[in-house]
Amino acid sequence: MKIALFPGSYDPITNGHVSVAKKAAEIFDKVYVVVMTNTSKNYMFSSSERSHFAKDALKNIHNIEILERPEELTVNVAHELGASAIVRGVRNSDDFRYEQQIAGINEKLAPDIHTVLLFTDPEQSFVASSMLKEVAKFGGDVSKFLPDSVEKALTQKMRDINA
Repeated sequence: MKIALFPGSYDPITNGHVSVAKKAAEIFDKVYVVVMTNTSKNYMFSSSERSHFAKDALKNIHNIEILERPEELTVNVAHELGASAIVRGVRNSDDFRYEQQIAGINEKLAPDIHTVLLFTDPEQSFVASSMLKEVAKFGGDVSKFLPDSVEKALTQKMRDINA
């Protein structure tokens, strides 16, 4: 069985993330979408909220399981779950360079785990969670870029913050 890990902060999960997860599910027998922590980011949603959004967005894909591992190293989680690959989504050349650096470190830490880069759908290639939070903060429509439940939660959170 080919198992992959698709780690991310998912703050919040976007349609671009969903696109990559679906592609990974077509390639691998089992895909663990793992909500993790990037220490260089400040989060709007808790780990459990981000996990809930991912579960809702990906609930119809039978070979995807959502996990939370906010305080663990990605390669350690991959080993624990028996994953042979870490899937990373790529939107553009900037993402590629960043992912290349991460893949290099991961290869030194865990040479038995391979990095697989999957491109998001072209219509999502410019979308970043941080950008969507900014648009939503000022009342912009983010519904084209987010799963429905996420869009509703983000819009409500921004209303609460701006109140």
